[in-house]
Amino acid sequence: MTPDSSIATSTSEIAKVIAQRVGHFRWVICGLLLFGVTKNYMDRQVLGVLKTTLQHDLGWNEIDYSNLVFVFQAAYAVGMLAVGRLVDRLGTRLGYAFAMVFWSLASMAHAIGVSFFSFVLARAALGFGEAGVFPASIKTVAEWFPRKERALATGIFNAGTNVGAILTPLIVPWITIHWGWRIAFVVTGSLGFVWLVFWLLLYQRPELHPRVSEAELDYITSDRQEAITQIKWIELIPHPQTWAFAVGKFTIDPIWWFLLFWIPDFLQRTHGLKLIQLGLPIMVIYLLADVGSVAGGWMSSVMIHRGKSVNVSRKLTMLICAISVLPIGFAYRVESMWGAVLLIGLAAAAHQGFSANLFTLTSDLFPAQAVGSVVGIGGMAGAVGGMLMAKIVGYVLQWTGSYRIPFLIAASAYLIALAIIQILSPRLDPAKIN
Repeated sequence: MTPDSSIATSTSEIAKVIAQRVGHFRWVICGLLLFGVTKNYMDRQVLGVLKTTLQHDLGWNEIDYSNLVFVFQAAYAVGMLAVGRLVDRLGTRLGYAFAMVFWSLASMAHAIGVSFFSFVLARAALGFGEAGVFPASIKTVAEWFPRKERALATGIFNAGTNVGAILTPLIVPWITIHWGWRIAFVVTGSLGFVWLVFWLLLYQRPELHPRVSEAELDYITSDRQEAITQIKWIELIPHPQTWAFAVGKFTIDPIWWFLLFWIPDFLQRTHGLKLIQLGLPIMVIYLLADVGSVAGGWMSSVMIHRGKSVNVSRKLTMLICAISVLPIGFAYRVESMWGAVLLIGLAAAAHQGFSANLFTLTSDLFPAQAVGSVVGIGGMAGAVGGMLMAKIVGYVLQWTGSYRIPFLIAASAYLIALAIIQILSPRLDPAKIN
């Protein structure tokens, strides 16, 4: 054995020992975040899966449906500011628990809806409560992970959006056929209380957690910024870093809302699928999105581990994702159902990879005490963009019956978002907050 190989072997063995000593309980917390986001997306997607059924039973047209999506996103925008700030004030544990209880009850309330107005109220309550999921999750990642692991952790929990989107079209049609659509809302909503038990039993800040070793705590806090006891919401507005995140969310979030709320209808309208046939193609789309979510976070994290700057690692990954979205512009023209599904799935994967890195920018650029508020500001901007997209899609479908314009908008959004982020924060320098 040569001296170099001996040194390499020793280094490898030392790295393994350090990893064992550090511990891995932070990944248990990441798993809780994954299941919380999964539940969140199941609740919000039930309406999309049941769109045709509810339009038939309750007499809605395309404009009515788009108005329900609009109301959800308007409440989500308000909730992003209010609930995001609440998470910063109450702390992650109580803030997330409050949000989960609120939106789970709102989801179950859809079951007693008998009119369009009652659904408006239920959707508004659901949107307001669901707004807490990402501020709480990103804040948790900032508390529990060093910078070099945050994108990967974000990609993993963000994969819950796809898990929820996969499970919903598999479970909801079956429940609807056997027991009716009202029971579908009750079942999905009630799952939140199961998650709540595990959250309250397992979650504490790492400094207070009995399951976190001293070595893992040192690893978690190894590159943490200096603690700031309180940051006013208004103090975040002047920083270009805040606007880089907010404008990015405003530009790309509407595309994800479009995929979530209209792709089941696109497949039924364009390719003649029935409700019970939606499960497999939707599952394929969001399985691909799951891969993209984890791969996008993994890619930038590996670059940082190998010595690349945060700026290069995040933005190069986001550029690859933005280019990968472009083919969705042709999805409306593809005659093969599976061809369209694969194009949409590629775009969904690229969105999630882009989104994982965009979310991680908040913990790169701001101290942990401000992350919930910054994510709230960006989430509000994304919800406002989603409101505009809902009206565009609703009226375009009512007037033309074609998905051409929405798909072309989706294809271009990510390159535009990345260009704006580059202009506003060319080096991703952390915000200087007094």
